[in-house]
Amino acid sequence: MIGPMIADIERRAASWLAAWDAQGIHRTGTKGDQAGAEWLAAEAARLGAKVTIEEFEFERLDPFDCFLDIDGERIAGVPVFDAPPSGPEGVTGRLGETGSDAEIALVELSPRSVYSGEAERLRGNGSHRGLVIVCTGDAPGLGLLNAEQYRSPYGAPALHVPSEARDRVVTAAARGAPGRLVAYSRHVPARARNVAAALPGRDRSRPPLVVMTPRSSWWQSTAERGGGLVCWLETLRALLVAPPVCDVVFTANTGHELGHLGLDDFVARRPGWDLSPDRGGATWLHYGANLGAAGGALSLVSTGDDLRQLAGAEMGRAGQPADFASKTLVPSGETRDIHRAGGRYLTLVGTNRLFHLPQDRWPHAVDVAAAARIAGAAARIANAITR
Repeated sequence: MIGPMIADIERRAASWLAAWDAQGIHRTGTKGDQAGAEWLAAEAARLGAKVTIEEFEFERLDPFDCFLDIDGERIAGVPVFDAPPSGPEGVTGRLGETGSDAEIALVELSPRSVYSGEAERLRGNGSHRGLVIVCTGDAPGLGLLNAEQYRSPYGAPALHVPSEARDRVVTAAARGAPGRLVAYSRHVPARARNVAAALPGRDRSRPPLVVMTPRSSWWQSTAERGGGLVCWLETLRALLVAPPVCDVVFTANTGHELGHLGLDDFVARRPGWDLSPDRGGATWLHYGANLGAAGGALSLVSTGDDLRQLAGAEMGRAGQPADFASKTLVPSGETRDIHRAGGRYLTLVGTNRLFHLPQDRWPHAVDVAAAARIAGAAARIANAITR
């Protein structure tokens, strides 16, 4: 029976992923982000859900002039969104390594360095007037770092430059070449949107289930975000067909790349929701990044033995290999906040060679069959939790 069902999910997944990719860049508060919210709300309503758009205000960072001038050459870049902007004139001085007396420091960082603390440690060095970050993702390009402290910018004005510029920048820094770094941006008032849907359960006294996925990103991010959205929609579809015993709240949050602004707003609207299961807190089912990315591997993250057993069984039933992360692992992304508060959660997360890169596009970045298998298993996991 699973075979025919997976074929149906594959067809839906392909349609959803193509539509997502066509919306453009999904950075929080931009036109592509708004298009993504409207599309997802329409898809959820088409399935039969009552959808709510939860808007909130924030200050959006709009880049203007962003580049590095060295040796008569201009290298275009992208600002670091939780660093203070430079003025339009930028920062001038010698390039060099961090810890040197150079005015502009050079570091090489991957998008994952924000989770290890490496990026914060290197950027916290206050002896430099500017910072150049050479992106070192798993593939060439601009693998941007998430702005984990978006509300509280820190360090020196900082600029991402693509990995293709590495040799030129490293050579210039080695000889202390003069340079000019411009990371000129402005904050403008904007609005962002979470997409939510609530399914009332037959037993309202039971702790609720929250089905959560981020839906914003630096680029199109079709494999990074698309697989989670497929899981979210398939789970919604399944629970509309088989109504849950407990309350279920679906939320697809914006603000992921900007320190989880959307999750903060979601929780702030629900005072009294204690994360701790000992005090009646919700169970969180988090569909994280890269679910069904081409060539990717799947991990299951939870501290709950029952959730680990359930997820392992359903992924095995779907024929989808998955590894279990250690119970002591502090997860990244939105689940990190829930983990630190002692909450009950299960997170599905994958790997992706094109993580945080503009090349993460439909169709080459996605393994639709894998995304369908994961989504089918995810829907059965949610169904079991809500019984």
